[in-house]
Amino acid sequence: MNGQVSNFSVSHFWAQADAVSHAVALALLAMSLVSWFFILAKLYGAVRIRRSAPAVQAFWNAPTMADGVATLSLADPEKIFVPLAQQGAAQLVVPDHPTLGGEMDRSAQITRVLRAAIQHSTNRLEGGLTVLASIGATAPFVGLLGTVWGIYHALANISTSGAMQLDKVAGPVGEALVMTAVGLTVAIPAVLAYNGFNRVNRLTLAELDAFAYDLHAYLVKK
Repeated sequence: MNGQVSNFSVSHFWAQADAVSHAVALALLAMSLVSWFFILAKLYGAVRIRRSAPAVQAFWNAPTMADGVATLSLADPEKIFVPLAQQGAAQLVVPDHPTLGGEMDRSAQITRVLRAAIQHSTNRLEGGLTVLASIGATAPFVGLLGTVWGIYHALANISTSGAMQLDKVAGPVGEALVMTAVGLTVAIPAVLAYNGFNRVNRLTLAELDAFAYDLHAYLVKK
């Protein structure tokens, strides 16, 4: 009984697996490490972004634009809201030489630079989400590939040895099924994190749009 239990294990499967199964297992391990790296990094950033969101109101409470930008810079370590304020402050400075953008009317100029700042912040917010989505979508299939190949490899070895007893089949097949479970274990956190970060990003982008609208209204009158 103890021998049967010891043979029905991941270590036994690893010892009996071939290069393809090893490659699939290592690929899943790499996907898991990459996924958790982005999950933890994005979680840390998301917490800091949500803490800095109230600083937008502090910006409007500042006595001058320069004070507002300084206040927002200190409260926005992830640099999500402050690029808008910095671009807005830059619009109060008259350029020394003519530019193509300067030929546009003032409202269009302000809209252009604020849109560019929002795009910059959006790119920062969405960084890493494609990786999480890709891992969440592909990890189950990578695990399934490992399972199918492991079952094929196990059955081929059993067929060659001529030992077709149930206990000789159930052990290798059960061990191969672990690859599917590993694939799901890698995919589920990635999918949940992707959905959660998308929700946070939608909230942050709505606040950025509102901030840009208020900045536009302020700067047009200057």
